[in-house]
Amino acid sequence: MKFSEHWLRTLCNPPIATAALADAMTMAGLEVENVEPVAPPFANVVVARIDSIRAHPDADRLRVCDVDTGNGERLQIVCGAPNAVAGMRVACAREGATLPGGLAIRRASMRGVESQGMLCSARELGLADDASGLLELPSQFAPGTPLREALDLDDSLLTLKVTPNRADCLSLLGIARDVAAITGAPLVEPSWTNARVESAATQRVTIDDPAACPRFASRVIEGVNANAPTPRWMRERIERSGLRPISAIVDVTNYVMLELGQPLHAYDRRQLAGDIVVRFARQGEQLTLLNGDVLKLSPDLLLVCDAGKPLGLAGIMGGEHSGIGVDTTDVLLEGAFWNPATIQGRMRALGFASDAGFRFERGVDFALGPRAVERATQLIVDICGGRAGPMSDAKAALPVRTPVLLRTARVEKLLGIAIDAAAIARIFARLGLSFERRGDDFIVTPPSFRFDLAIEEDLVEEIARIHGYDAIPAVIGHHSQQILADPEGPRSVGDVKSRLCARGWQEVVTFSFVSAESERAIDPAASPVVVQNPIASHLGVMRSTMLPGLLGVLAANVAQGIRRARLFEHGRVFAHGQDGAGFLQPLRIGGAALGTVVPEQWGTRSRPVDFYDVKADLAALVGDARLETPAAAHSALHPGRSASVVIDGVTAGFIGELHPRLVRHFELPSPPVVFDVDAAALQGGTLAHLVVVPKTPVVRRDLAVVVDETVSAQAVLAAAASAKAPFVGEISIFDVYRGTGIASGRKSLAILVLMQDTARTLTD
Repeated sequence: MKFSEHWLRTLCNPPIATAALADAMTMAGLEVENVEPVAPPFANVVVARIDSIRAHPDADRLRVCDVDTGNGERLQIVCGAPNAVAGMRVACAREGATLPGGLAIRRASMRGVESQGMLCSARELGLADDASGLLELPSQFAPGTPLREALDLDDSLLTLKVTPNRADCLSLLGIARDVAAITGAPLVEPSWTNARVESAATQRVTIDDPAACPRFASRVIEGVNANAPTPRWMRERIERSGLRPISAIVDVTNYVMLELGQPLHAYDRRQLAGDIVVRFARQGEQLTLLNGDVLKLSPDLLLVCDAGKPLGLAGIMGGEHSGIGVDTTDVLLEGAFWNPATIQGRMRALGFASDAGFRFERGVDFALGPRAVERATQLIVDICGGRAGPMSDAKAALPVRTPVLLRTARVEKLLGIAIDAAAIARIFARLGLSFERRGDDFIVTPPSFRFDLAIEEDLVEEIARIHGYDAIPAVIGHHSQQILADPEGPRSVGDVKSRLCARGWQEVVTFSFVSAESERAIDPAASPVVVQNPIASHLGVMRSTMLPGLLGVLAANVAQGIRRARLFEHGRVFAHGQDGAGFLQPLRIGGAALGTVVPEQWGTRSRPVDFYDVKADLAALVGDARLETPAAAHSALHPGRSASVVIDGVTAGFIGELHPRLVRHFELPSPPVVFDVDAAALQGGTLAHLVVVPKTPVVRRDLAVVVDETVSAQAVLAAAASAKAPFVGEISIFDVYRGTGIASGRKSLAILVLMQDTARTLTD
C-alpha cells in the first residue's frame, strides 16, 4: 500500500517527523517498507508566466522569452522548448538555483543573448522522464510561488507491507485510524454533504446467491459530463498512490477506494439491458474484460450481469460492457460487499490481479458500501454534474461480529507485564473498539472493519501494539530443565545417512510433489493423493514411493553424461488412510544405484551393480538386526529380480532391479537397482555389550547341502540357525554349485560353520 504522507496528515497529523512516523508505524505492526520523496531536492525554482516570445537573432531553434517571476521581477531567458507559448505557466530556475544532480544556474550568454535563468522540463526537475518540452503548470498558479509549495513537492511517499489480516489498512482512513491509536493524535474522518436526490431513476438488483454477495449498494446518477477534468488535487493523490488517472468518474471510484477502502464500480447505464443480476457463471459463458482479455468462465466465478450478458467479474474486474466512455451521460454506481471466499484464489487461477480483488479477498468493511457510494456521488456531482437518484441497498445476512472476552489476568500472562484495566480501556478507546467492563475483564465487540479480531489473543496483540513492544521489558526468566533419558540402542536418521554416505552413496532432496504420469508408470493401480492447488501443472500429486524423485534425478544426471551414480533420499511418502479417512505420511529411505560397482580403474575389473551389492549396503545399515529378502513381485521392479525387505521378521520395503518399461520411461542406459524401506526399521539397534575375548581356537567346518532350486538359501540358513548349538558362532553360505554331479533342478549350497567355546577346546 503506497500513499502520500500529506494526504495521511489531513486525516491524522501527529507532531512527529516523517522518519519518526515511519518508525512508530513499523514498531506497531504496520511495516513501512520504503519512504521516498515525491521530488528530488532543488532550490530557487518558482512558478513563472511567459509574457512574450521573440525569435533569437542568431539561432533558428532558440527563442527569447520575457518571463514574469512575481514581485515585479521580469527575466529574459533563452529557451529552445517547442511548446513554449505566451501566457503559459512554467517552472523557472532563477539565477543561483540548484537543480537535481547538482546543476547550478548562472547568468549566461546564449549565442550573444543574455539568459537570466532557465525554464525547466519535468525531467530536468526530476519529476518525470518527459524532456520533450517545458513542464506546463495550471493557469491558476501565481507567478513567484515556490514550485515545491505550488506542487506540494515536499511530500513523502510511504509504502506499507500490509499483512493479510490487516485489510483495514489498505485505505488512508484505516491507516489514519491506526496512526491515531499509535500516536494519540486526533483522527479527522473524511466528511461530506450527501448529494440531494433529484432523480427518481433506479436500477433493480437481483442477487441469486446472498451468501456470495450479502450486500449490493447502488445508485443511478443522470446527466453527468464524463469529459469533465479530474481536479488536480485528486489526480495528484491517485498518482502518488501508484494508480494512473483515467477519467473523472473512474478516478472518483479509485479515489474513494484509496480513501475509505471500499472498491466501487461505475457502469455506463446505456449498456445495461434490464435488471442487474448477481450470479455464478454458466457453462460455456465468456467475458471480455476491460483490459481486453477474453475469459472462458468456470462455474465458480461470481458475475455481475444484466438480463442478457455478463458485465464483469464480481469484486475483481469489469467487462467491456461495463466501462465508462467519453459520451457517458447516465452512471450506475456499485458498492458491494463480496464474501471473501468467492474472491480468494480466483485471480491467481485467472493469472492476473486487480486492486479491488486484492482488497475483497482479504475482507472489506461490510458496513461501508452505502457510505462509499454517497461519497462517490458527492464527488461525481461536484466534478461532473448530474442528478442523483435514491440509494438502493440490497442486503442479506451480513457477517456477525461476535463479542470477545478479554481477561486482564490473561493479558499479564501472555505479555509478561501487568497492564491495569484503566490502561486497557484507554487503548481500546484509541482503537475505536466498543467494550463493556465486567470488573477487570472486558467484553469487546470488534467493529465491522476489523475482521482480524476474533479471539482473546487478537485483543492481547492489539494491547501490545499500542502499549509498545519496546515498552515491554526483556526479562530473563527462570527455567528449570531436566535432562531426559535418551535410549542408546536406536540409531538416528543422521547416523543411517552417514553410514550410507560412507558406503559411497550421495543424498538428494526432491519435491514431495510429483507428476501423475510418473506415479502411474511406477504403479498403474496407484491412487495417489491429489494436490488441490499444485505449484506447477506437472507436480499434481503426492509421491507414494521415493522412486519418482530418485529416478528423475538419475535421468537428469544421465542426460549430463553421468554413467555411475549412488543416490538416496530420506523423506515422507503419502497415501490415503484406511477407508479414505485422513492421510498416511510415513518416513522412508529410498535409493537407486546405476552403473558399475566401483569407479572405473585399472586395478579392478568393472562389472554392473547388481541386487547383491545393494543388499550388502542395506545389511550394513541394519547392523545386528536380521535382514531377509524373500522373492516378491512389485509393479516397479523386474519380474523375477525383485524382493521384499524383511527386518527382524517385519516387512519394511522392497528391493530389486527396475522394470524394463520404467527404464525406457526414464530413458536410462541400464536398469538401476532400487530400494524403498521404512526409515524406522533401519533405525533399530541394540546396545553394545561386553564380550570376553576367548582363549580357545576357532574351529571351522564346511557343509555341503544339496536342495531343490525352489528352496531359498535363506530357508536353509534359517533351518541351520534354529538347530545350532550354543558354541556355534557364525553360519553363512559361501558358495553355490550347479553342474556335473548335481541333478538337474538341484543345487549345492556350501555352508561355513564357525564354532568356539570360551571355556575349553572343542573335540571332534
